[in-house]
Amino acid sequence: MLNPWYGQNGDGIDIESCRRVALYNSHFDAGDDAICVKSGRDEFGRKRGRPTEDLLVSDCIVYHGHGGFTIGSEMSGGVRNVVVRRCTFLGTDMGLRFKTTRGRGGIVEKIWISDIMMKDIPTDAIGFNMYYNAGSPILEPGQTSASKGPASVNDGTPQFRDIYLKNIICRGAARAVQIEGLPEMPIRGIHLDNIQISAKAGIGCVDAEQIELKNLHIDAKVGPIVTVRDSTGVTMDKIATSDVTETFLKIEGEKTKDVKVTNTDLSKGKKQIEYGKGATESAVVRQQ
Repeated sequence: MLNPWYGQNGDGIDIESCRRVALYNSHFDAGDDAICVKSGRDEFGRKRGRPTEDLLVSDCIVYHGHGGFTIGSEMSGGVRNVVVRRCTFLGTDMGLRFKTTRGRGGIVEKIWISDIMMKDIPTDAIGFNMYYNAGSPILEPGQTSASKGPASVNDGTPQFRDIYLKNIICRGAARAVQIEGLPEMPIRGIHLDNIQISAKAGIGCVDAEQIELKNLHIDAKVGPIVTVRDSTGVTMDKIATSDVTETFLKIEGEKTKDVKVTNTDLSKGKKQIEYGKGATESAVVRQQ
């Protein structure tokens, strides 16, 4: 599936409000997102109520594109029961991309992604963004945004939850991972296991709950390896980096608590843990 790079909204394929789909052994070169999963936009999508579900994406290669595999931002009918495996992204603007915004509504859940290879990603290798096209601050590598005040929770409040990513390698990105939820609806239940990423910046986690980082090797040139802001229940187990960095773990925000660090050599940071505005030492529990 080939679209010119200059084609606006030139997606490779949009799988929208579909059930029982298999996409495999396909190559993409697109002007926008390459493999896209959608289910309608805003009130119309919610009223129609037809999720994309029971989807398999396997053995695909993406060359140019805004995202290699993308869910959203038009996912108001919901997305669930998705398996993505054995795919390669070469130079896509982002690798694995999850995007939504206030007003969309919809639930994205039960997503399993494994055995992904990425190279030369200009922005985020893995990105969750709940402020898409709606005033989210533009972040430099290594920065996390100060969350705006919470809005009221209603039918237009989107949700990301229960997403599993395993066996992922990325050689070169601006940022390894960004998880950015809403203050009124944190991203919940993101599990990263056996991930190797070399990037300019490490992992940012903002307004999230029940985040599991396990068996990660993150080489970041600037900033902390992991930054946690206004998030709860973040577990870090066996997090490694190759070289000594300025700061290993940065904790920010009054809402941050229950950050557990196990089997991790924090001495790789000149500052093992840095506490920013509003954070306290009681937010972190260190274990051997």
